[in-house]
Amino acid sequence: MRAPALYTAAGSLLLTALVAAPAGGATAAPGAAELHGTAVAAARAGAAGIRFGACPAVEDLPEGVRCGTVSVPLDYARPDGRQIELTVSRVPATHKDPHNSKRRVPRQGALVFNPGGPGASGMYFPLVGALPEWKRLAAAYDLVGYAPRGVGRSAPLSCTDPKHYFKAPTQAPTHPSESYKKERIAQAKAYARGCARRAGTALRSYTSLNNARDLDVLRAALGERKLTFTGASYGTYFGALYATLFPSHVRRMVFDAAVNPDPEQVWYRNNLDQSAAFEGRWADFREWVARHDDVYGLGATADEVLRSYEKAAARLAAEPAGGKVGPGQLQGAFLSAGYYDDFWPHRAQALSAYLKGDPKPLIQQARPHQEAAKEAENSSAVYTAVECNDAAWPTDWKVWDRDNTRLARVAPFETWGNVWTNLPCAYWPAPRQQALDVRTGPGEVPPTLILAAERDAATPYDGALELHRRLSGSVLVTERDAGTHGIAGGPNPCVNGYLDAYLLEGSLPVRRATCAPHPEPKPKPKAGPHKATGKPTR
Repeated sequence: MRAPALYTAAGSLLLTALVAAPAGGATAAPGAAELHGTAVAAARAGAAGIRFGACPAVEDLPEGVRCGTVSVPLDYARPDGRQIELTVSRVPATHKDPHNSKRRVPRQGALVFNPGGPGASGMYFPLVGALPEWKRLAAAYDLVGYAPRGVGRSAPLSCTDPKHYFKAPTQAPTHPSESYKKERIAQAKAYARGCARRAGTALRSYTSLNNARDLDVLRAALGERKLTFTGASYGTYFGALYATLFPSHVRRMVFDAAVNPDPEQVWYRNNLDQSAAFEGRWADFREWVARHDDVYGLGATADEVLRSYEKAAARLAAEPAGGKVGPGQLQGAFLSAGYYDDFWPHRAQALSAYLKGDPKPLIQQARPHQEAAKEAENSSAVYTAVECNDAAWPTDWKVWDRDNTRLARVAPFETWGNVWTNLPCAYWPAPRQQALDVRTGPGEVPPTLILAAERDAATPYDGALELHRRLSGSVLVTERDAGTHGIAGGPNPCVNGYLDAYLLEGSLPVRRATCAPHPEPKPKPKAGPHKATGKPTR
């Protein structure tokens, strides 16, 4: 969770101050060179446009999706310096009303999407137009996805050889020993050095502010005078940066599963809050499993289900399943259940089968897939670089150890795993930036829509409340008693009704609205094929 360069909340006044050249040798406002560089890059992109054609085979996209590239400066303070290319995907508006085949829907422009991360690619996004929940939006908008800087083929970032990225089996102690901590500290230092060695001076350019600037260049390249944008998870954070930096360029913005943008939270404290929230969501999952003890036999209470999980972890520590699934892989598989409740039946069945002597479902869901190593390593590298570059992190291990030892006493499930993911930031070799004070005043941006699930663990609900306070005129729609991470276009018709009304008509409730939760998943006694994933995006 990230940011750079301290600004005020002045909206259009901010833009005027930053774009104006300093007179007579006066000192330029912070970020003035970058904002001028963004204007230069956007003008070039607007003139050049994007040449869409067949997507390269490496993108693995169907024929109906078209691909292109847009050039952006590596360093916006030097817009005439090194350029990098971002990959873009698009499906044009269908103009087809799914409820009235005789009605031609007028086009409203491009709807740009970012799925979060940092480190996630949105190149697949145009495919959602085929889903029933998205067809009304696909009729009115060109659906546009892209890979942010560093991701995929967009000036890809790497911190280690992908061949060695997956290490399995691994341990996942909830209360690690001092020797284990020293081992992980050494790994974090080596990883940070690897990022610097492989990226060189370009490493400092992977930031949330640059992601926001890239978004404005993409807007111009698409021929859009104003941006219509949906950001999920981390995408809400640099979307909020965009609204603060370029308020006059905003048409409509959706913030789905909002990151807390408070500069004091970005990113160290946000990660502490995330670990605490995962404990609650882990309990939700175990309570659901307990309600279906007749199906899974893992225990009739959440505590009994926990003991079943711990029993499996102990067995895997002694003898990894398939030679590759240890406690670390088990924890990673069940972490994904904290993000998405549609994983619950698959994970519960796999745990049940393993304890009954059949490890195959667990191996299928939890083992690392070597064919995905390059993508996973790239995503991890971008995640690390952006979060480490964006803000100050504690550089004294004693601070990390103190804070997380305390937290792990009440929230052991995710706490130390989160530490090891982010610890390279303690030893980061690139300059740290100061988090932007995200804030807009009355009338500075059009009304925006914030969507949040009340029990979301990856981006705790307080983040949505904080973003709502900071974006004047924003509206918050809450899915009560639910915790799926990202709810736009999902299984809740109430949420989707608000989404469609806003993006299609510009219609919003007054300040806040609530939706009842979507139905809980139904238990499945047998495991079907389910593609294993790495750590889900924020």
